Amino acid sequence: MDALVNKRIKRVMKGDQDAFAEIVELYQHQLFQICYRMLGNRHEAEDIAQEAFTRAYVNIHTFDQNRKFSTWLYRIATNLCIDRIRKKKPDYHLDAEVKGTEGLNMYSKIANDEELPEEELMRMEVQERVQYEISRLPDKYRAAIVLKYIEELPLAEISEILDLPLGTVKTRIHRGREALRKQLSNL
Repeated sequence: MDALVNKRIKRVMKGDQDAFAEIVELYQHQLFQICYRMLGNRHEAEDIAQEAFTRAYVNIHTFDQNRKFSTWLYRIATNLCIDRIRKKKPDYHLDAEVKGTEGLNMYSKIANDEELPEEELMRMEVQERVQYEISRLPDKYRAAIVLKYIEELPLAEISEILDLPLGTVKTRIHRGREALRKQLSNL
């Protein structure tokens, strides 16, 4: 896959915009998921993902083709998410009611025919609480936790995305886990 992406990047550097559209198609879902998990808001995640692609396109000449493109792209997105979080502390939550509905939130749109309504409600409450507690973590721990446990990226890639030594990433994941454990101790 990396070889295919690198071929497309070379085409982009020669001015082929269609090649970048193909790259966007390859990464748009995963990039949106990272942004959504970090920001907790669909619209902001879409905006940040789009901005990350725009910055990647504008700065494609700075990309080192000896590295993974996805890591570079995810790093751009993660930095943009952290910037957004720092600029605007959220005044909304995932458990906030969806406009135009009565009592529905984003988690209520999750369909699962196998669960009883009570079980689904309990699961949704736990998910909301965990997502809320993740959003309360300091930025440096939140980014590491989201990339490790939500996006399931390897530690080495997280290290590159966050531009931190591997030991620091491990420490932040450990401390983030401990902070979450304390926050969720009464769950």
